[in-house]
Amino acid sequence: MDFFSFLAENFDLPILDWISEHLQCGFLDKTMSLITHLGDGGIFWIAIAVVLMFIPKYRKAGFSMGAALLIGLLVCNVTLKPLLARPRPYDYQLEHFGKTISLLIATPHDFSFPSGHTLASFEGATVLFLHDKRLGIPALVIASLVAFSRLYLYVHYPTDVLTSVVLGIAFAFLGTWLIKKAFGAWENRKKKPA
Repeated sequence: MDFFSFLAENFDLPILDWISEHLQCGFLDKTMSLITHLGDGGIFWIAIAVVLMFIPKYRKAGFSMGAALLIGLLVCNVTLKPLLARPRPYDYQLEHFGKTISLLIATPHDFSFPSGHTLASFEGATVLFLHDKRLGIPALVIASLVAFSRLYLYVHYPTDVLTSVVLGIAFAFLGTWLIKKAFGAWENRKKKPA
């Protein structure tokens, strides 16, 4: 049994099954199916980043969010997902236990680890929190709901989501640091006499 299979059977799937058995209801089925789309392709967070870039007070936040999202895309979606090739939990259930999971959303066709929806949401929300807590706190609530929706909808394992929360926060700090350095270098260059 490989590491991901051990995690799936001893930690992840029992949690997903508990959510399915104890929390599923018509209201949450509809709500989670809508909320999860806020993480689709990072579009919601990309749009926020672009808008912020045009507001002088939040320009650094916009560029920081863009940098964090780009780092996450390259590290997680382009590199880790295909490299680790973790099957989705509904595929694992079918392959190993013959159990069919009925999904409430369109079936994702990429790999499971890490969760791109969770990653993008925590990158965006953490950058907002670092720049303005009044915007960051509601953004973190949205990010948390998106993360939970991935579990509720049975499309990610808890370890996918937890790892993505940690990486999202880390990439937000890294993106903010890089943009702060870049803006500082640009401002110093402008101050120097020709």
